[in-house]
Amino acid sequence: MKILMFGRGVIATVYGWALQRAGHDVEFYVRPGRAATYGDTVELDLSDLRRRVWGQRVTEKWPVRYREALEPGHDFDLIVLSVPHHRLEEATAFLAPRLGQATVLVFGNIWTEPPAAIGALPADRIAWGFPQAGGGFDAGGVLRGMLMRSVVFGTLGEPPTDRELAARQAFREAGLRIKERPDFRGWLWVHFASDAGLLSQGLRVGSLSKLAGSRRDLREGLLAARELLPLLEARGVDLRRHRGGVLLFRAPTWLTAPVLAWLTAHVEPARVSMAAHSDPEAEEPREVCRDTLTEARRLGIPVPRLEAAEPNFAR
Repeated sequence: MKILMFGRGVIATVYGWALQRAGHDVEFYVRPGRAATYGDTVELDLSDLRRRVWGQRVTEKWPVRYREALEPGHDFDLIVLSVPHHRLEEATAFLAPRLGQATVLVFGNIWTEPPAAIGALPADRIAWGFPQAGGGFDAGGVLRGMLMRSVVFGTLGEPPTDRELAARQAFREAGLRIKERPDFRGWLWVHFASDAGLLSQGLRVGSLSKLAGSRRDLREGLLAARELLPLLEARGVDLRRHRGGVLLFRAPTWLTAPVLAWLTAHVEPARVSMAAHSDPEAEEPREVCRDTLTEARRLGIPVPRLEAAEPNFAR
């Protein structure tokens, strides 16, 4: 399959590497002028958990191919669109007249209604997924991250189309297990609210990475996410269909906070994922918290911990 990764962020790079290793033809679309800045290789330092519980360390310089233009007549089969949620509107507007015959895999956070999130892209050309990887580029440009053994796909109530099945197959061929979420709209919103709870407290102490190992700060993050559950219900999410997704936030924090603190301090995948979110100037955490608070105020749902954290993410 010929695959275009939209951008060269952490998620695009990690999965682009895995897909190319599986035999797929992978390129990256980047803004004009970026290819020369990035260079023709990416230095990787990854913990790959696809085949080993504790991960296999991968260190290599991976040759990559970039393109700075995308013509409507291109021959890509799949475009993987993994951008911060507040950049999705811009990205879909760019892709709409340049779609060719490709399927677009929307691969990240969404807080709007899914049909609105894809803008002018045709709904029958969309596949929905969510990454299970993380990391960050360090000061030397090395991508330090981890790749979990599974990846999430879902639908909005209908069975997967042939295009969606083909996207899933590409990731299976890369050695990834597929986790299906039939109520993907609800699943995405639960994940977004979970992020908002933890990120709000990360911003309070400087960054999400600073929550690692801290029982007190992680407890506040868990409680902030718990306060957002009524907001999800007010938006029409049936939380009974997402018991696994909200269990961490409903469980007693005297139990969950110490366990989460230990995991983020000592277990490599959790530690790497948390440590990667160390940029105090990152915009996406602020956008997630702002959009969540705006919706809570619109619906009249009290969210005191998110409110208290607002000075850390206000414009």
